[in-house]
Amino acid sequence: MTTPQPRVRQQVHTQLGRAAVQIFAANERMNQMLIEHLDPAAWSTKPPTVKPSGKARNITARTRSIAAIFTHMHNVRCKWIRLTAPHLKLPPHLNRGHCTPRQARAGLAESAAGCAEMLAEALGGCEGGRKNEGRIENFRRDGWARPWPVGAEMLCYMLAHEAHHRGQVCMLAHQLGFPLPIKVISGIWNWEKLWKECGSRGGPGYDF
Repeated sequence: MTTPQPRVRQQVHTQLGRAAVQIFAANERMNQMLIEHLDPAAWSTKPPTVKPSGKARNITARTRSIAAIFTHMHNVRCKWIRLTAPHLKLPPHLNRGHCTPRQARAGLAESAAGCAEMLAEALGGCEGGRKNEGRIENFRRDGWARPWPVGAEMLCYMLAHEAHHRGQVCMLAHQLGFPLPIKVISGIWNWEKLWKECGSRGGPGYDF
């Protein structure tokens, strides 16, 4: 088997980094769409009460409101940046008890930019040259967790976390009686449009 030459490896690494930045931007656009079209009445409404059978205690307190879900997503991003790229500027945390939809959108936009910068430094494709590429060698998702060498797994983990909570938001909005419009639910799957809204000219896979 032929071993890839350093220049080829660097090119692949840079392409991955640039793609990761665009993918995370599209991921953030999905979050912004949900908040933008969510009925304000659903934002802080408490989730439906869950009454387990038997002696199990009521678990409503452990179920997050939509406001709490989005603030959690932002605050987890801040943790990723703090642990993985402590040299980057850390966005302020959001308080789930007092955060408005407008504040959440602004905070998420800021933490998304920080995550994009972290991904570019870790995976290649930094704006303005390579001086910061390779500065990040490990992804630390939590203080208790074993660090991972940077790679595609880092991006996949970040996206899985966000997609999981977007699903919760869509389900909870429906349960509360404030279902999101069909154009929004289908819109998060229109990746060609999402990519263009995020500045891509060619769409997924065509800019590199």
